[in-house]
Amino acid sequence: MNVHYTARQMQLTPDIRQYCEKRFKSAEKLLSFATGVDVILSSGKNRQKAEIHVKAKGAGLVVIEESHDMLNSLNLAFDSLEKKVKKEREKYREKKRRGGRERKALVLPEEAAESEGRIVRADYFTPKPLTLEEALVQFNVNKKEVFVFRRAGQENWVVLFRKKDGNYGLVEPE
Repeated sequence: MNVHYTARQMQLTPDIRQYCEKRFKSAEKLLSFATGVDVILSSGKNRQKAEIHVKAKGAGLVVIEESHDMLNSLNLAFDSLEKKVKKEREKYREKKRRGGRERKALVLPEEAAESEGRIVRADYFTPKPLTLEEALVQFNVNKKEVFVFRRAGQENWVVLFRKKDGNYGLVEPE
């Protein structure tokens, strides 16, 4: 990893260079992907600005921090750089994991197509006879799309369902 230092309107002291090298050495494992790093230090009236540009294959990272002291600016910049690198690595890892899940998800519909007559048991009915008002209350309490019940005083089963427009539909045999 090549590190280039640039000082604008100030002198690059050995202390600053030594501090940067120490921080790069501690973050060497995180920055293993980097092909080059530019450290740009600039001084203004009441501010000291530190910029770190990390160059990598395909993309790069830029961190800019400023404060009243140059070492403090560098410290903030290196902390931000470490956070950014960790965040980017986590995003990359998560992207790879999602890719694996998506491939598995693509396999599942083919298997589902083979086993098309699968029956799933559901309890969208009540065995006791109900009036239409009681069935409507049960239907709304259970929050189901379909509810099957027997009307009070009758032997036939009745189906109550929710329509897309929010209204209710009722199917009863003749």
